[in-house]
Amino acid sequence: MSWKVTYKESVQKDLKKISKDIKYIIRRAIEEKLMVDPLKYGLPLRRTLKGYMKLRVGNYRIIYSISKNTVTVHVVKIGHRKDVYEK
Repeated sequence: MSWKVTYKESVQKDLKKISKDIKYIIRRAIEEKLMVDPLKYGLPLRRTLKGYMKLRVGNYRIIYSISKNTVTVHVVKIGHRKDVYEK
């Protein structure tokens, strides 16, 4: 079963700050992990980000939520680990 991935509009802005080689690695992680089984590869977040999950890609993190009913992964933020959890 393949999961559908959607992106929040601000993710495009997040990706502009990332180098081309890291973008390629992030894209592969989304295709090979989030589209296959986001529950297996991701870890749940706690406290104020409860309900979201994270996928580690080197020093970068992909923050996403899951809708099991529609088999959809909604990516809300991509960024460096030092500042991705802010806001």
